[in-house]
Amino acid sequence: MKILVLNAGSSSLKYSLFDMAERTALLSGLIERIGEAESSHRYRLGASAAQQQALTCRDHGQALQTLFSLLRATLPSGLSELAAVGHRVVHGGEFFHEPALIDRRVIAHIEAAIPLAPLHNPANLSGIEQALHLLAEVPHVAVFDTAFHQTLPDYAFRYPLPSQLYSEHGVRRYGFHGTSHAYVAKRAADYLGKPLAATNLITLHLGNGASVAAIAGGISIDTSMGMTPLEGLMMGSRCGDIDPAIAFYLARTLGMELDAIDKLYNKASGCLGVCGENDMRAIHAKAESGDDSAKLALAMYAYRIKKYIGAYYAVLGRVDALVFTGGIGENDAWLRQTCCEGLTAFGIAVDPAANAAPAKPAAAISPAASPVAVLVVNTDEELEIALQTAECLVKRSN
Repeated sequence: MKILVLNAGSSSLKYSLFDMAERTALLSGLIERIGEAESSHRYRLGASAAQQQALTCRDHGQALQTLFSLLRATLPSGLSELAAVGHRVVHGGEFFHEPALIDRRVIAHIEAAIPLAPLHNPANLSGIEQALHLLAEVPHVAVFDTAFHQTLPDYAFRYPLPSQLYSEHGVRRYGFHGTSHAYVAKRAADYLGKPLAATNLITLHLGNGASVAAIAGGISIDTSMGMTPLEGLMMGSRCGDIDPAIAFYLARTLGMELDAIDKLYNKASGCLGVCGENDMRAIHAKAESGDDSAKLALAMYAYRIKKYIGAYYAVLGRVDALVFTGGIGENDAWLRQTCCEGLTAFGIAVDPAANAAPAKPAAAISPAASPVAVLVVNTDEELEIALQTAECLVKRSN
């Protein structure tokens, strides 16, 4: 079975083609700057070297046609080999607790969630509609970033605001990075040799966007991101948790408009706001050269992660493993060590030698006798979308 995974952004199209029997990517790539005078297409066939070409894609439809031409040249029997197309959709609101076979009803619900994800759902929807038009004979499945966290209890997802804001306008915590948290939870349980249903985990997805999840028996019971991806951890350019009244202060004393405050919180804060960099490698380099603002950014970033570890340990009561994933979580040994310092009372410790070694696809970085395993697990959101798409097909056939 071969499944194509599509992730349509506002001006990009990321894709992966999976052989589900081997769970390997046969083809993966990214088309960027869609709608501009010159677009770029970078792709890789299997484990071969990446190739890049310049082209012009006026819209997602033309980008998909470029991809489909490549697929026809790659697959012996062309597009007829595709069993399904899995689409990443950022926000499913309260409509979707699992992947959904795309029909007009599903499209209507994705449209209804646009006010909750105005930067992402319209692009996701555009990619879906173009793909349905160009590849109508193949089942299409929507996989939602928010679905994994729809198991949060009401006392965890509700905000202490007037009830009608929730009941009439959907103001609640939804959580994001669900496909990543779901994938690494399964891989962590496999690594530990435990059934997922008997495994309690704290999963840390750390990249330019970052979130934590408390997972009890494979079920998400709390997560750091909220109604939007702004809540929670300090991130590359997002502020994370701050006093909500700062917005009122900025408006009253500096005369800032709502759009300016929105841009400040999402695009100019976090690590970028503190030290002028949002790439963790650049922040480390500045800190090593003696830059105090970079040192502060690193300290703040690690401290806020440690606070969530403690909070979610209390929520779970028992933790089998603390799991680091995402671009930063998988590659930043200093951060992993710092986040776990002082947590021996919780049974959490890091072995420096194991922490310094590459961990692919999964490895323990804690001492063998630690009550809580500390793991590094390479995430694969595209593969998780493909797996969920395949599961949806099985349910459909039954």
